[in-house]
Amino acid sequence: MARSDVSFTRPVTVVADGSELESEVRSYSRAWPTTFATAGGDRLRSADGKSYLDFFTGAGALNYGHDNPALREPLVEYLTGGGLVHSLDMMTEAKAAFLRVLRDIVLAPRGLDYRVQFTGPTGANSVEAALKLARKVTGRHTAVAFTRSFHGMSLGALAVTANSDKRAGAGVPLDHVLRLPYEGFGRHGVSGLDLLEDLLADPGSGVDMPAGVIVETVQGEGGVNTASAAWMRRLASLCARFEVVLIVDDIQAGCGRTGPFFSFEYAGITPDIVCLSKSLSGFGLPMAITLFRRELDVWSPGEHNGTFRGSNPAFVTATAALREYWSDERLRHSTEQKGAVVTDNLTTLCHRHVAAGAVHRGRGLFHGVEFAEPGLAANVCRAAFDRGLLVETSGPRDEVVKLLPSLLISQENLAEGLHILDAAVAAATAA
Repeated sequence: MARSDVSFTRPVTVVADGSELESEVRSYSRAWPTTFATAGGDRLRSADGKSYLDFFTGAGALNYGHDNPALREPLVEYLTGGGLVHSLDMMTEAKAAFLRVLRDIVLAPRGLDYRVQFTGPTGANSVEAALKLARKVTGRHTAVAFTRSFHGMSLGALAVTANSDKRAGAGVPLDHVLRLPYEGFGRHGVSGLDLLEDLLADPGSGVDMPAGVIVETVQGEGGVNTASAAWMRRLASLCARFEVVLIVDDIQAGCGRTGPFFSFEYAGITPDIVCLSKSLSGFGLPMAITLFRRELDVWSPGEHNGTFRGSNPAFVTATAALREYWSDERLRHSTEQKGAVVTDNLTTLCHRHVAAGAVHRGRGLFHGVEFAEPGLAANVCRAAFDRGLLVETSGPRDEVVKLLPSLLISQENLAEGLHILDAAVAAATAA
């Protein structure tokens, strides 16, 4: 039923860029009020000719930079050669090549015997499939998720997401989730894993045995909170002990963002299910997969599907990215070395701004600086934009400035971006 107070005859203000047509839900165009025209490598350029150094990279979807020629050229050749674009889950040459390269370059060298499910174009698609599969395999309903987690905006993924603003948009109850403290959560350091063990071990706890546990090794949207290797190993051990499916959401932290291809490698664990998206295609093309242990492949044909789970252009660029950057350990070592540079710089920055409560955390090229004062992180991001650097906020109160530069960023551009960030923090804290 239409609202009686809505007028369908009020005048429309026409804006040159057409933005009057776009929903109020838009966000990044508000934070960065310009019209971008071109991009390459580490930089975007606006229509008025200004250059912006990118420490945002499509929210982590562009780990290899903008318009990377090593990925663009195979894509152009494929498209101009008449290659299939859309194929649902039919087998194509592009898909077969991706599967072979994923097996030979990523999975087999790590001893991972995973099946690959093409779930649709987004990370939320991958998470939905993972949760549904865990429930199907175990016959249970509850999923364990953690404070400050983010797993997507569709209802199943949103149920395991912690952010109250995001959850408020659901419009329906978000049930069948047991929420526990992530490592380091809260002022009193409550151990979520101690609590989990007690709840699962005691038949009088009143908690049903869960189907699965879903976790990020680095909580990007939650404020760049990092789980230690010991914490992740204990979580994996608890899941194995109680026969609970362990799902690692590697959508933002994976594909090399923390150094190794999978972010959980540092902990020496093998999750039951892994969710991948964002930089998997390498070129910013939508693509997501869910990986799971072979014995968990209990799907019936067509039981979980989607129209856009077979994007051949994304298969082409993903294959090229794996061949180009993951055939050896050079990118991992480079990311770790650049990450050490970022850590040194941000540690110094935080020492200079102790009065603002500045605290740094991160791993690889996935970093954040938290500020105590509400609104200060947003002011830093605005000051950085004015100086030609794109960074965004994260955390439940937008209290963290999050840094996601390209893994291929040059040392010169990395230093420039950190210098701009330093100036932006100084300007914001002095205002």
